[in-house]
Amino acid sequence: MGMFVQQMLPKTRERLAVIDAGAQIRQAAELMSKPHVALLVVRGPDGSMVGVLTKTDLVAQMGRCGGGACTGRVDTIMTRDVVSCRANDLLRDVWSVIKDRGLLRIPVVDEAGKPVGIVYARDALPNLLTEAEDEEKMLCDYVWNVGYQ
Repeated sequence: MGMFVQQMLPKTRERLAVIDAGAQIRQAAELMSKPHVALLVVRGPDGSMVGVLTKTDLVAQMGRCGGGACTGRVDTIMTRDVVSCRANDLLRDVWSVIKDRGLLRIPVVDEAGKPVGIVYARDALPNLLTEAEDEEKMLCDYVWNVGYQ
């Protein structure tokens, strides 16, 4: 069957950091200065995801506007074209997207498009390897115990 993103939700929730689209860029910088915050999910007025902000986006903008003087809005520098996944997606399908697009992380959204977590590639891969090992073990058990009758 395979593992679903749902099974990783506790871990993905730990990784989630959100900011409102109308927040100032310097507020985003403060959030990103915290340990383990490498991606901010940007929320619109209804709470749904409207974009993401990476440290690369932020550093580039901070260099242009002079650090603490960055009073522009987050939605002026965020990435709007964002790939996301849902809790009921198969982890191996999410991994395919991560691999094909060269992503390090992908937001998890609910049915209303509201952010609920972030899947990190480094967390997904060990789960997939464990899943593959389990499938191989089940196949070996089947062949050894049932065989070809």
